[in-house]
Amino acid sequence: MNILQAIVYGIVQGIGEFLPISSTAHLVLIPWIFGWNDPGVAFDVALHLGTSAAVILFFWKDWIKLINAGIRKPKSKDGMLFWLLVLATIPGGLFGVLLDKYMEVFRNPALIGVTLIILGIILYYADKNSDEKIKLEDIGLKRSLIVGISQIFAIIPGVSRSGITMSAGRYLGMEREAIAKFTFLLSTPIIIGDALYHATKMGTVTIDKTPFIVAVLTAAVVGFLSIKFLLNYLKTKGFGVFSIYRFVLGVVVIVTYFARLK
Repeated sequence: MNILQAIVYGIVQGIGEFLPISSTAHLVLIPWIFGWNDPGVAFDVALHLGTSAAVILFFWKDWIKLINAGIRKPKSKDGMLFWLLVLATIPGGLFGVLLDKYMEVFRNPALIGVTLIILGIILYYADKNSDEKIKLEDIGLKRSLIVGISQIFAIIPGVSRSGITMSAGRYLGMEREAIAKFTFLLSTPIIIGDALYHATKMGTVTIDKTPFIVAVLTAAVVGFLSIKFLLNYLKTKGFGVFSIYRFVLGVVVIVTYFARLK
């Protein structure tokens, strides 16, 4: 792993983790396209540490307010939102651990191409046909649980955690900014947990410190900027551009995959 590759992986993770385009899909496709070696579990941890830092830094004030309200004023709007986030985190976290060992089954470029297209269509349909009435503070138990449960499908590369939760939220009538912020807040414990979970599996893995540090810093900086970009972007625009990107990339991947079989 050289410095350039570490930077590329960091950029891809930082963008893909928060935009609805699937970071896992891109991290699988990059070495497949360029013929790079698999970066391994050490860099998986590095990338998730970076995006963990990004989401914590961006929302630390929100989390302090939510945690304080959840403990002291659980019936307030912020207090209820905190506990809804806790409940919505459970399905994704639980199934993430249970199904992690099956991840390799889905890391096939052709399958990734298909899931990129399918989720792109779902995201487009949900966004265009949403009533867009529900604000963040009005999400409620039913909607938060549905959004939380939808995270289970994110284990499949190409689905995207942010893509599936934003699709679910839009389908349920949530405003774009509202579901984006709920998705990012919901991703905080999941991303942190994912990084820690994979860190415990590293064992005695030898780490090349410089690329590791570069990957962490790059993913953190790009992730922070990605969150800021999407929240501002959704104030005036929809998810259409991401759906188109997913569809085009999916078609290119499928065509390339079968062309290489010849």
